[in-house]
Amino acid sequence: METISFARGVPAPECLPVEELADCAREVLARDGATVLSYGSSAGYGPLRGWIAERHGVDPARVLVTNGSLQGMVFLAERFAGERVLVEAPTYDRPLKILAARGVETAPIAMDDEGLDLDALARSLESGKKPAFLYTIPTFQNPSGRTLSEDRRHLLVELVREHDLLVLEDDPYGLVRFDGKAPPTLFELEGGNNVAYSSSFSKTIAPGLRVGYFVLPQVLEHDLEALATSTYITPVLLGQATVFEFLRRGNFEPNLERVARLLGARRDAMLEALERELPDARWSRPQGGYFIWLELPAGGDAAALLERAAAAGVTFVPGADFGGARNTARLAFSFVSPDEIREGVRRLAALVREPLTV
Repeated sequence: METISFARGVPAPECLPVEELADCAREVLARDGATVLSYGSSAGYGPLRGWIAERHGVDPARVLVTNGSLQGMVFLAERFAGERVLVEAPTYDRPLKILAARGVETAPIAMDDEGLDLDALARSLESGKKPAFLYTIPTFQNPSGRTLSEDRRHLLVELVREHDLLVLEDDPYGLVRFDGKAPPTLFELEGGNNVAYSSSFSKTIAPGLRVGYFVLPQVLEHDLEALATSTYITPVLLGQATVFEFLRRGNFEPNLERVARLLGARRDAMLEALERELPDARWSRPQGGYFIWLELPAGGDAAALLERAAAAGVTFVPGADFGGARNTARLAFSFVSPDEIREGVRRLAALVREPLTV
């Protein structure tokens, strides 16, 4: 029996514009090979930095293009080693590991269906040592799929200004929207003085290119560029230049529409299957992104369920891996087909309904 994976938060192969990227890479090498195959600025490929800067309305000096956006998180963790960082609960597990490895204490802030609990955040800010920054994924969050409501975004910006709080807004999924209207980013609302904005072309073009970026407050731009220089001297300029050529040709928006159409069908298939197969459970209803957050009926144990599910040919990630409750799980719909999603949810539901034997 073939395993159906709801654990892989990666795009399905048909989402990847392979032929277009191959042509872009050939063009880049033919036109600018001597540049992109040599050493260059540790801050990234100049034309791509310019494109990102124009998109976000900032000076290119504030843009740092990294080898995937997690590389930038490593730099921030090194910059603030030994300090305290506020994080959502649950949140993406890899930044938690990166921060912990560098001695950064993380303080979890509760979430609900509208995103970060701002009352809980305010209480945390009013007690204890001032945090180095708040790490948040406000749009189609990993792992929960939740989106911070627009009202809360405005209130969060007020808190940021009141407490002079640095925020890292991680936004890799925001453009992968299936329906609904996009709220303004925190970076846009706050003006980018206290908000560092992070994104990536992994979800909008291809993850194997390893092109992420940060739009930094001026207070951080020199420190993080210096860390980049000391870490790898120069980034992967060929990958960055290939992304820029893809953008320059006007392929970005059409590709986004295609990706949203493919993934939207998968989101719909998972929501419909959950409604049909697991009516006693609860789950998030994201308007975009890659993930649905499942809450099993009271008393459910996602880790125990995973052991039986793996034997039945379906996998997922228990919510506890992200700081969630024991009865929660992250289901990724991005990699599997609608038919596989329906079958995988059917297998899971059968196990949830099956009484445990001792």
